[in-house]
Amino acid sequence: MNAVRPPAAREGEGVLMRTASTTHVLLIPSYNTGPKVYETVAAARAQWNPVWVVTDGSSDGTPAGLQAMAAKDPGLVVIALPANVGKGAALLHGLQRAQAAGFTHALTMDSDGQHPAALIPAFMQASIARPETMVLGRPVFDASAPLLRVRGRRVSNWWTNLETLGAGIDDSLYGFRVYPIADLVAVMRRQPWMRRFDFDTEAVVRLAWRGVKPVNLAAPVKYLTAAEGGVSHFRYGRDNALLSWMHFRLMLEFVLRLPLLAWRRATRRAPFQP
Repeated sequence: MNAVRPPAAREGEGVLMRTASTTHVLLIPSYNTGPKVYETVAAARAQWNPVWVVTDGSSDGTPAGLQAMAAKDPGLVVIALPANVGKGAALLHGLQRAQAAGFTHALTMDSDGQHPAALIPAFMQASIARPETMVLGRPVFDASAPLLRVRGRRVSNWWTNLETLGAGIDDSLYGFRVYPIADLVAVMRRQPWMRRFDFDTEAVVRLAWRGVKPVNLAAPVKYLTAAEGGVSHFRYGRDNALLSWMHFRLMLEFVLRLPLLAWRRATRRAPFQP
């Protein structure tokens, strides 16, 4: 496969955020997204510093292209994994590195151009204001959204609401979020799941069980066509089967956790506090 290189910067194009946060890092997992990842990273860097990209065994030449970008930008870090391990596993690798570097929170953002870079500061500020919470994007769909996927996520959201006893998670699948790193790493280290497409949903359910309150902010989502550079690795059969298995597992645990969750809800303890 031919290497996909980043476009050459034009004079006056792109203003990078220079002031680096010491607590909040932006993590972008990427797998064979092609040139769209360069646009996504450039847009993210214009809004936040630092930005870390974890390339998940990409074979399209983008790891080298991103490394070239990072060589000219101290606010950009690229972690290149040698093999594809899945979104959740790639994020865990980045989260552990970020935790070791002293960061407390991470905003996760997809590399395919679906997430709104312009809202990065607002999500980060919401997390800074309430660091004990997880700040979750509530997707606002436009006409580009496939109807089958919009309806499918309603099913997942219904199960998530049940599994958390109505903790207040507006959307279980939208990956534009700010997580408390220590809580998320602790949750992931305790079990072998959440390593692929099941990451986004299982992360919010288990964090709610841990007592992390969700805060929801509206954010647009755009599904790009192939002509617009859109790349999707979602497979309806495979990934819906994975989600079904995930909700089956979570429901079994929910039954065991129900008395404690009911007590927390009745006494308005985390994650049911105001």
